[in-house]
Amino acid sequence: MIPRLSRRALLAASVLPLAGAAGKPLKRWDPTPGALAEEPPVNLGSKDFTIGAWVNAGDEGGDVLSMYDPASRRGFNFGVVTSAGSNCAQPNWRNVHFGIDNGRITQPWTDCGRPGNAVLVFSLVAHEGGLYASTCESEAGSTGRVFRWEGGARWADCGAPDRSNSVSALASWQGALYAGTARYNLGGSSLAASANQTPGGRVLRYEGGARWTDCGNPGGIAAIHGLAVFKGRLYASSFYKPAGVYRYEGGREWRFCGNAGGKRINTLAVHDGHLYGTSYDAGEIFRYDGDAGWASVGKLPGVTQGYGFATYNGKLHVSTWPQATVFRFDGDGQWTDCGRLGAELETMGMAVHNGKLYAGTLPLAEVYRYDGGRAWTRTGRVDMTPDVKYRRAWTMALYRGKLFCGTLPSGRVWSFEAGCNVSHDSELASGWRHLAAVRRRDRLELFVDGKLAARSGAFQTKDYDLDAKAPLRVGWGERRPFDGSLRDVRLYGRALDAGEIRALARME
Repeated sequence: MIPRLSRRALLAASVLPLAGAAGKPLKRWDPTPGALAEEPPVNLGSKDFTIGAWVNAGDEGGDVLSMYDPASRRGFNFGVVTSAGSNCAQPNWRNVHFGIDNGRITQPWTDCGRPGNAVLVFSLVAHEGGLYASTCESEAGSTGRVFRWEGGARWADCGAPDRSNSVSALASWQGALYAGTARYNLGGSSLAASANQTPGGRVLRYEGGARWTDCGNPGGIAAIHGLAVFKGRLYASSFYKPAGVYRYEGGREWRFCGNAGGKRINTLAVHDGHLYGTSYDAGEIFRYDGDAGWASVGKLPGVTQGYGFATYNGKLHVSTWPQATVFRFDGDGQWTDCGRLGAELETMGMAVHNGKLYAGTLPLAEVYRYDGGRAWTRTGRVDMTPDVKYRRAWTMALYRGKLFCGTLPSGRVWSFEAGCNVSHDSELASGWRHLAAVRRRDRLELFVDGKLAARSGAFQTKDYDLDAKAPLRVGWGERRPFDGSLRDVRLYGRALDAGEIRALARME
C-alpha cells in the first residue's frame, strides 16, 4: 500500500509565490522527503504538457512523476534511471528518462551492427552521452575491446584495455568509464575455446581515444565478472575461482570484501540501500552486510544459477537457470515465481524500459516483456546464428530512450523502442538539479538545469492519447520510489517554451 501525502503536504506549494513567466500549473507538489503521493489521473489526451521538478537524486534514482497503466501500456513515465546487474554491466548511472506510450511499438528490434570481431557483447553502458560496448573476441591474436556506437551499424574502436580475450564488465563512476577484463571460457556457451588464454582480471579507467589507465588486479584473479557502485565506492566480483568481491581503494589497491562461504558472488546490483549478488555456484541470492560479510536472502526453487538483476515496481527481480524463470524478492527470504519465458532455459539480461520489465533468454536469444502475474510476451529474437547450441541475449542498457541488447555468438547489438522516449545519457550531477520534460506537438524534449538535453524524433500526435486508467503518482512509478528528495514538482497543461523553463530552473 503506497502512503498518501497529507492534504497539507500536497497543497503546501499553493501558498508559495509563483515566480517566472510560466504562470500557474495544473498541479504542484512539494513532497516531504520519502513521502509518496497518489492522485486521480489528469486528462491529458493528445495535448501538450510540461513537467518540471527540482531533484536531489540518490544513487538508485527512481520515478519523479508518472501516470501509466501497465495493462494497456498507456501514459507517461518520468524519472532518474540507475541500474546495475545486467549480468556484468552497470548499464545506467543517474541518467534521466521521459517516455509516453499508448500500447505501441515504435521501433521493433533493429540490428545496430557488430562491434569489432565480437563473439559476445559482454556489457553495454550509457556514459557521458555515448553508448559503449565491451566484447569477447575469440580469434588467435585478438583481444577483448571497448567500442562506442556511432549510429546505424557503425562502432568506433576505443582500444584494448588488456591482453585477455574479453572486456567483461563496464561501469560509469565519478564521471569516468571503468572496464573489467577476463579470460572467458567460451566452452561455457558450447563454443570452441579461445586461442587467447592470457589471464585478465584487471580493472582499468578510460582516458579517451584508445588510452586506458591500469587500476589494479583485485586479488590476483583471472577474470572480472561484474562492476557496480555501492555507497559511492566501486566494487568488482570474480568470474571464476577464487571466489571474491573487492572494493576499490584508489591507485591499484583493492580490498577483499568476502564471498559466500567459498561460493562465488557473480552479478552485483544495488537495491534499497544494500548490495546484492547472484552466484553460479548456488541457486541463492546473497546480500552484503559490510563487516558481517555476505548472507543468503533465500534459495530460489529449482534454480542452480542466478544471472541478472532489475528493480521493477520497487521490488528486486532476478533471472535464472535452468528453467528461464524470473523471481521477485518479497523480503525475509521470500521469492515469488514470476513465470517462465516461453520454453527457454535461461533468463539473462534484464531492464525496465518505459514502464515495463524486459528480459533476454537462452538458447534462442529471445526478448520478452513482463505483463504481470506469471505472463510474459515475446517481443522478438536478437540472434539468429545457425548450427549452434546456445544463443544469448546477454546484457541490456537504455540509451537515447531506447532499449539495447548485446548477444552471443553473433556478437551484435540490437535496439528496440516501446512508445516514444527521450533520455539524458550522462551522469546527473549531485545536489539539487532542475529537470523538465515536455510534450511539444509531435516531439518530446528533456531539459536539465534549464538547458535542452535531448529531443525525440517526430511521432503522430493522434497516436498518443495518454488518458490512462491509472493514478497520477508523485515520487514513485513503475521503476521504484524516488531515492532522494523532490521539490516544487509541477505539471502544466501546455508546452512551456525554453525561456519559461530557464526561469523555472533559476528559481530558488
